[in-house]
Amino acid sequence: MTTKTTHTGPGPAPAVSFTGAVKTFGEVRAVAGLDLTIAPGETVALLGRNGAGKSTTISLLLGLDEPDAGRVQLFGGAPQDAVRAGRVGAMLQEGKAVPRVTVGELVGFVAGRYPDPMDVGEALRLAGIEELAGRRVDKLSGGQTQRVRFAVALAGNPALIVLDEPTAALDVEARHAFWASMRAYARRGHTVLFSTHYLEEADAHADRIVVIDHGRVVADGTGEELRRAAGGSLVCFDLAGRGTEGLALLPGVVSVEVTGERARLRTEDPDATVMALAALDAVRNLEVAPASLDDAFMALTADPRDLERV
Repeated sequence: MTTKTTHTGPGPAPAVSFTGAVKTFGEVRAVAGLDLTIAPGETVALLGRNGAGKSTTISLLLGLDEPDAGRVQLFGGAPQDAVRAGRVGAMLQEGKAVPRVTVGELVGFVAGRYPDPMDVGEALRLAGIEELAGRRVDKLSGGQTQRVRFAVALAGNPALIVLDEPTAALDVEARHAFWASMRAYARRGHTVLFSTHYLEEADAHADRIVVIDHGRVVADGTGEELRRAAGGSLVCFDLAGRGTEGLALLPGVVSVEVTGERARLRTEDPDATVMALAALDAVRNLEVAPASLDDAFMALTADPRDLERV
């Protein structure tokens, strides 16, 4: 169960704190001893494959579920207390448009449920939808509806906002508009936690990227730090009938993948790796490139059974 104790250490309490959190559904351990701390004012992206535990982590954070073991706290106290006090706003994937009410009426109604709400006009301005105040919610486009949901999440004047796949199914223009609104909110010193399948969004808009796999944090850092952790560069070449023996032992090499006659070496020192390949007369159709965040993500969450490694 989540403890009711409050933060007593020096300095401000973390906005988010998971300590050894565990959540099991039947035989499935969705969250398996998760440790995560987010400081006030940080913008953090949460990444993971489908089934990695992201949604359960968000449910625990919002107090929608209780951990079976470990502890989850927001601002030093129980998540439910922070939610009731309006310190947390959430924009989840599920939700239907409310019929026959205007945008202004909906945001005003939600704001009225909190002890210290944000001014409705301010919430609409931050979400970039002031001109939609008099429009019916059920008559909006998909992009407009997402930004209304963002305004609703802001209505309680939260210090922390949680966004679960906020730009899913949006076109490029709507995605840019949404992130402009989110940055305006973050610039006020507020804390943002968002999950996304768009890795470029995580790289562009987060101070930190946290990668979850099998219910645990497997990587935590900036996009550049994650690239380095997974092997900062890729060296690819044709085997041309040459075997793979010894490739994993070359200088800098972190891992080796082979697809057909093409070898793909992930390396921390591409210069040393290429020089060693040249010494072996193994340079055929050589390609050297920095690892992308997609490459890093795949390396950090890969199932070894899915790759042919040497």
